[in-house]
Amino acid sequence: MDKGRRICMGMAWQSGTQRIGCSQAQKRRYSPGVQRVFPYISAMVNNGSLSYDHERDGRPTELGGCTAIVRNLHYDTFLVIRYVKRHLTIMMDIDGKHEWRDCIEVPGVRLPRGYYFGTSSITGDLSDNHDVISLKLFELTVERTPEEEKLHRDVFLPSVDNMKLPEMTAPLPPLSGLALFLIVFFSLVFSVFAIVIGIILYNKWQEQSRKRFY
Repeated sequence: MDKGRRICMGMAWQSGTQRIGCSQAQKRRYSPGVQRVFPYISAMVNNGSLSYDHERDGRPTELGGCTAIVRNLHYDTFLVIRYVKRHLTIMMDIDGKHEWRDCIEVPGVRLPRGYYFGTSSITGDLSDNHDVISLKLFELTVERTPEEEKLHRDVFLPSVDNMKLPEMTAPLPPLSGLALFLIVFFSLVFSVFAIVIGIILYNKWQEQSRKRFY
């Protein structure tokens, strides 16, 4: 999920852009010195202040992950991402048995409404070829109490309970017309006042200079 534009291809992982939302990465490269079997699925939540660390396979910002051997298979593989009541679950069907296996389960994930879904890729050190056949989205019907509904509406930035994300610097609000007028007015008054003071001091300096010569 991403807060960016609906048409925003290739930006989640390929560039250094700090995305805002919940991302799921499927890493397919080997990292020397790391005890991890690839391909590997991982998840992260970003409020716009984090960057995915490719050199360390996203470990500093990883919420969880699992190994997914999906290379050179002769059948389709499936991945399901489920988000219900601040509970993020990722399951996979990669054995050709039509059975879901747990991969990631993270409670306390807070995701705002109005975000978009997208896919992107980066090859890393190794070149790989995988096809995304389809991406199906479903809106689940969930019963919420009035308190839960209010808390759900009040989420404006992605976050995870018990996980401190660096605060993103909020842009300064634009100046109103009145504020802009007052700034310009007092700037002009100060400029005129400074010019008058300068003229007075200059005239006094000239008078003292004339007295000194006579």
